[in-house]
Amino acid sequence: MNSQRREHPVLITSAAPSYEEQLTARRRRYALMMSLRIPCVVLAVLFAHIWWLALGLILLSVPLPWMAVLIANDRPPRKAETPQRLRPSRRSLPARDRDA
Repeated sequence: MNSQRREHPVLITSAAPSYEEQLTARRRRYALMMSLRIPCVVLAVLFAHIWWLALGLILLSVPLPWMAVLIANDRPPRKAETPQRLRPSRRSLPARDRDA
């Protein structure tokens, strides 16, 4: 048996999302940010006659891969809190005086 097991179980209602859920969310965020780069480049080509707008769109699309990788690799910080333990309710009848 596990020597670190406690008498009361840990409540999991406030538990952090699982690793798979976190990874799925990070992959989705990465794909969204990388898919924003293509429209920026296409819009820059379409607005080539307005040089400052085309330049702004190109400059916006350059750091997107870097930001996407940073955001996708960032995991939420771990909480340094003690787990909440289930405390059983101690419903009992009031103690009576017994003469033995």
